[in-house]
Amino acid sequence: LSQARAGIISTVEVLKVMEAFVNEPNYTVWSDLSCNLGILSTLLSHTDFYEEIQVFVKDVFSPIGERLGWDPKPGEGHLDALLRGLVLGKLGKAGHKATLEEARRRFKDHMEGKHILSADLRSPVYVTILKHGDSTTLDTMLKLHKQADMQEEKNRIERVLGAISQPELIQKVLTFALSEEVRPQDTVSVIGGVAGGSKQGRKAAWKFVRDNWEELYNRYQGGFLISRLIKV
Repeated sequence: LSQARAGIISTVEVLKVMEAFVNEPNYTVWSDLSCNLGILSTLLSHTDFYEEIQVFVKDVFSPIGERLGWDPKPGEGHLDALLRGLVLGKLGKAGHKATLEEARRRFKDHMEGKHILSADLRSPVYVTILKHGDSTTLDTMLKLHKQADMQEEKNRIERVLGAISQPELIQKVLTFALSEEVRPQDTVSVIGGVAGGSKQGRKAAWKFVRDNWEELYNRYQGGFLISRLIKV
């Protein structure tokens, strides 16, 4: 990938190499693949190839997703749980039909108290339903945030809210980021999630930071959080 970024080889060659990892069982390798495909998706989000790269993601991640399934198997290790969350989140965001349907079913059961989602599955389920959700989905997630009694759950929700894709809902998330509902140190995570969520989110987050620069700068006083915000 470094060679492709430097213009020495074609990105097509990188994608061909990625295809060779479909039977890879290792979490660290998949994490790297996921990260690099995320960078490619971001670069291609302004082009006609964006939908095609999503199809590629589904093709590469589907076999490992089917092998892992949704539920832990006996004797699984911690890395298997991490891998499951990574793969399901990637498939869900890319719009993999079976993953999206199962995520919606499990989220409904979670909200109705029938079957509470395990901590490992919450982020991939939340990000999937938000990415393909509407104003009702966002309102439900904001309600979950308000009701959460653990800061860990609040942070988990804050990080994925930016997955929502409609412009008016993106603005709602950005406004929420500066509200009293979000701790000042967590505002950056919400804005960063919007910036990384979509092409529309990136533009909206950049405008929002510029429009609210004085408040944000005064809040963080030139500390590490403001530099992290600029970086995202």
